[in-house]
Amino acid sequence: MTQSAGKATASRRWHAVLCAVVAAALVLQLVLILTGGADATTGRTVERLSTGTRLVRLVSYFTIESNILVLVAAATLVRRPDRDGRLWRVLRLDALLGIAITGLVYAVVLAPKVHLTGAALWATIGLHYVAPPATLAGWLLFGPRPRIDAATVRRAFVWPVLWIAYTLLHGAVSGWYPYPFLDVAERGYARALLNTALVLLLAAGLALLLAWGDRRLAARDAERGEPGRARGHRRAGVRGRTRSG
Repeated sequence: MTQSAGKATASRRWHAVLCAVVAAALVLQLVLILTGGADATTGRTVERLSTGTRLVRLVSYFTIESNILVLVAAATLVRRPDRDGRLWRVLRLDALLGIAITGLVYAVVLAPKVHLTGAALWATIGLHYVAPPATLAGWLLFGPRPRIDAATVRRAFVWPVLWIAYTLLHGAVSGWYPYPFLDVAERGYARALLNTALVLLLAAGLALLLAWGDRRLAARDAERGEPGRARGHRRAGVRGRTRSG
């Protein structure tokens, strides 16, 4: 087995395990919500709500959406470790950004206030403690790269901006907000918008860091002669020489 084939196999296995963990945590959280159990992000129970309201609130959590993106991106990498494409690049970057922010915000802001037990604890371990580092580690170890350019970064921010707009509109109509730091009823619009701006600034910083790392690691792969992972880097170089000529 060649070095590149070995890395492709390792990538498939890594992302297959990640898919299994995230899928299990999402299914467990869904079962808890449908049966009136606790939410794995905030610890709230939903037994008095209708099934439709429970499901809407479940998919309104940034945590859930981020983990779904991770699941989809990881599943595509199980099938093809060198996956590429304009829309796929946005999916991959959104998964990386979303899950990184999920892990950081939960650890710093929410975890000290949430005390889970039983199935809800197992769900939050998968969603908040396993998925974030495993997703980022998979990107560092296996790429593929280069996949993060300026256009991809711009497009990747469409989803979080839309999520913020939806969250504020849904909260204004229903009076429910998924996270305490976004609760306009308790904190007011000024504080909620400030908290939102801080999270977006964090996301922008992470996006720039990922883009920088993507370029550096792609150059390293090219120097090592790893064809599968540096293919896009060489294509970009060929296009650049063609335009300059």
